[in-house]
Amino acid sequence: MGILDGIVAWIAEQVMHGLDLINTSVLGALGCDMAVFLRYFPAAETMYNIFVALAIGLILLLWVWNLFKNYGLGVGAEAEDPVKLTIRAILFIGLAYYADSIVDTVLTIGGTPYDWILTSTLPSLDFASFNSVLLTIIGVCANGAVTLIVLILVLVLAWNYLKLLFEAAERYVLLGVLVYTAPVAFAMGASQATSSIFKSWCRMFGGQVFLLLMNAWCLRLFTSMVGAFIANPLSL
Repeated sequence: MGILDGIVAWIAEQVMHGLDLINTSVLGALGCDMAVFLRYFPAAETMYNIFVALAIGLILLLWVWNLFKNYGLGVGAEAEDPVKLTIRAILFIGLAYYADSIVDTVLTIGGTPYDWILTSTLPSLDFASFNSVLLTIIGVCANGAVTLIVLILVLVLAWNYLKLLFEAAERYVLLGVLVYTAPVAFAMGASQATSSIFKSWCRMFGGQVFLLLMNAWCLRLFTSMVGAFIANPLSL
């Protein structure tokens, strides 16, 4: 059983070292700053001007179409007031053109509490120490294949932590997609018929920023729990 215990202990140690690497490299990269998103998806910034032009074209198309619908009022067609429609079209052309500045402002506001969460003082964390702590505790309470029990616990811990990181990464990528397609979303607000799409985008964008903050908060709670457990493993 000595060789088996040694192999199991080595696997558990490597898993925890992997968590150390992922924790330090991924958590700090995910936030409301789109620098990491552009590093891996540089085409998003290159094609941004295409979405701006598409948004302005859609606004003008909706404007012409709704003006044309005024001629069908006598046959039961519904149309918006031409003056309000024109003002609305001009307003949303400006919003679509300056969508990057508007979105950056929201990201800056959302990024401030995100930075507070990441820079908050927590107990020192070393995932690799978690393995030896578990070996000590379970060794007192159990006999036999202690390292095998520890490996199972470590794998469960690692899998759940990786799921949290993957969810945070998914939120970050989706937020980047929403940011660089924002002009088209603003274009949908130029008409009452499509304004619900723009409102849905606003709710989704705000929701993704909030969920990204909650993911960072949950990850920091998790790491603080592990750090506190390693510091005082027998206090439970």
